[in-house]
Amino acid sequence: MFVPFCKAAILSDATSDKIGIRQCRGCFLRISFFMMVLLSVSSSSSAQSTEPTRILFIFDASFSMYGEWQSGTKIEVAKKLFAEFLDTLKSNNPNLEIALRCFGHQTPLRPNIDCKDTKLEVPFGSVQKNVPLIKKRMETILPTGTTPIAYSLGEAANDFPTAYGRNIIVLITDGVEECDGDPCAISLKLQEKGVILKPFVLGIGLGTMFADLMGCVGKFYDITSEASFKGILNMVVSEAINRTTIQVNLLDINKKPTETDVDMTFYDESTGEIRYNFLHTINNRGNPDTLSVNPGARYKLVVHTIPPVEKTGIVLKEGQHNVIVLDAPQGSLALKTEGTNTYKSLQALIRRKGEKTSLHVQDFSRVENYLVGKYDIEILCLPRIIKSDLDISQSKTTTITIPQAGILTLMKPGEGAGSVYLEDGKKIVWVCNMKDLQTQENIVLQPGNYRAEFRSKILKKSDNTIERRFKIESGISTTVKLY
Repeated sequence: MFVPFCKAAILSDATSDKIGIRQCRGCFLRISFFMMVLLSVSSSSSAQSTEPTRILFIFDASFSMYGEWQSGTKIEVAKKLFAEFLDTLKSNNPNLEIALRCFGHQTPLRPNIDCKDTKLEVPFGSVQKNVPLIKKRMETILPTGTTPIAYSLGEAANDFPTAYGRNIIVLITDGVEECDGDPCAISLKLQEKGVILKPFVLGIGLGTMFADLMGCVGKFYDITSEASFKGILNMVVSEAINRTTIQVNLLDINKKPTETDVDMTFYDESTGEIRYNFLHTINNRGNPDTLSVNPGARYKLVVHTIPPVEKTGIVLKEGQHNVIVLDAPQGSLALKTEGTNTYKSLQALIRRKGEKTSLHVQDFSRVENYLVGKYDIEILCLPRIIKSDLDISQSKTTTITIPQAGILTLMKPGEGAGSVYLEDGKKIVWVCNMKDLQTQENIVLQPGNYRAEFRSKILKKSDNTIERRFKIESGISTTVKLY
């Protein structure tokens, strides 16, 4: 839960005499200087190596930036460090775009406090184009107003282009919320929506107390000097800009990452939203392919094998290569018919051994992969064929072959009801019903001995039933007259 607090303005005598203000309205009298790097993801579920990286700088230009810190006023030191930081971006990848938003620089504290004092000063553009524009605009920025951090973060979400890309926010401030906003709540809300991920927070001389207060907003670093600031800043920038990569190892029965060519979906565990879809591949070096993703969110990975396998609680190390391991040993199942396939369309229901729920409906003349294990198969021919306790083994193809069917042609004297039965020892088993309105009907049947039972629609007595016995043989057409 965010605890509202505000900053104090520690000013020199000259500055306080000039401005006429000695204290701030808050409950803490220490000064902070934060940098929050918030990584965000676009709504696209596709991760590509050429996707742009965008950094939006949000700069605190509120009145308290006149306070003294290290080698000068906070505004002077911040501008200096910020300019040096911008220069380091010139050597980064060509897909980098930057922009500048400021707050607390348009409306004086007196007579009224403007809690919506924030503006996008330089829209997104390439580093080459925008570094000089941002540095020039920063030269004229003067601290005048209050510190609406929560409102600025909310507005910043609209500054990014709608196209996919890696969106990063860097917030530079000497304090905390002064407008009764809740940066923690805003941060959490945007994280849950997938707009931003958890930020980094860099505070100057604040100590562990402030780390506890800002823990709900992001990862906290305590800056004690300009020199340490540069070192930590370089680390944070490296972590923010360097791509986080993943490798998904799908293990076979021997615990080797040989399984591949299967779809994978990464979900945001907190929202349930799809973040990425990939088709798993093995690269030309024989290793699972490396993918570039956004870090920070907790992911659930679903690998769409049959049946699917999943892994939850995935937290990636930012700016590093991450390996995700799942057991996914697979074998294959092939369904065939002997001789010529008489069926226009024939399928089989695939179930885990002993389970009622179907995992898949497999077409004949196709080969499908399944996780290693035992399965039950129901082939949807007439009559149906059941295969139980079928074994799918690692990297092997199990083949089920059924006999070639024959064709039954029923000739009827008119409309009427009837059924076809298979003779099974001393009993008969229902196979299918006839089509009442048709006087001639073709049915594809498996080889065997059958009976046809039929009664004309115009004959109302049961003893008017006509029965015919017949035999179906593979690849042969059989005609049965029901009159």
